[in-house]
Amino acid sequence: MGEPAILTLTVDELTLSALADGPENAPLVILVHGFPDTPHGWDAVAQGLVDQGYRVLRPWLRGYTPDSALRSANFDAYSAGMDLLAWKQHLDAKAVHLVGHDWGAVASMVAAVQSPDDIQSLTLLSIPPFQKFWRAWRLWPKQLRLSSYMLAMQSGHAPTRITRHDWAGLKTLWARWSPNWPFSTAFEPVKKAFANMDVAWAATRYYRSLFMLHKASTRKLYQIATQPIWVPTLFLVGENDGCMQAGLFETLVEPKCFPMGVELSTLPNCGHLLHIEQPQAVLKELVAHLEDNVAL
Repeated sequence: MGEPAILTLTVDELTLSALADGPENAPLVILVHGFPDTPHGWDAVAQGLVDQGYRVLRPWLRGYTPDSALRSANFDAYSAGMDLLAWKQHLDAKAVHLVGHDWGAVASMVAAVQSPDDIQSLTLLSIPPFQKFWRAWRLWPKQLRLSSYMLAMQSGHAPTRITRHDWAGLKTLWARWSPNWPFSTAFEPVKKAFANMDVAWAATRYYRSLFMLHKASTRKLYQIATQPIWVPTLFLVGENDGCMQAGLFETLVEPKCFPMGVELSTLPNCGHLLHIEQPQAVLKELVAHLEDNVAL
């Protein structure tokens, strides 16, 4: 794989950007990053997919580039999910395989519920489905502790706090979410992105938007979270995920909510950032899922 092309798309007066690799006539896979990450977290997986003959698009979530971090815009998973459908239309693809991690997984679920005919398959990393969230009540106390960082994101000082002292706040999250993984140079693209304080502001805004019920996009997100997903779906979770405990998935993945089929795979000795920690294991699971759902 050579140097990827950089594509741009204008949505809601924002200039969105993405990395594109592979032949234009090949099946399209869109890899969507989460927080705090960038499309470069998918580098190894993208390389493997291109080697397998796929076309790969890796968009930056809105707000993760200076040109898309306008203070007047919405920064939430619903808007990000609609961006994915805009990319599909922009590339004139008949259908796409969506693969999302963290916030990218939530955005991918939004796109799949809103336009299932446009999505050939769905792969969701490190985020469980939410249709039956009450079933996990025994796990809530531990999960509330793991998710306590989300409360810190509500502060207007959050962008500064997560980036000061050489991005110590973000490094702490990576270390907690993916224990026993020496991420070292894998963190460099994150530092580069979050060096821009508008990006840091927009990225933390996704968490604040969860409590902005006066906003239509927030209400739509909660409504979509209760809907069945009419797309063949694969969930991947790391056994040692320190952000979303692996036990949530076995409790919350309900086959009736996935009429087109659903699978769950747990990667051993792996944490929250499984696509960066164990890209070959992720690639193996992903390619098998894609091949099971090729276009007719």
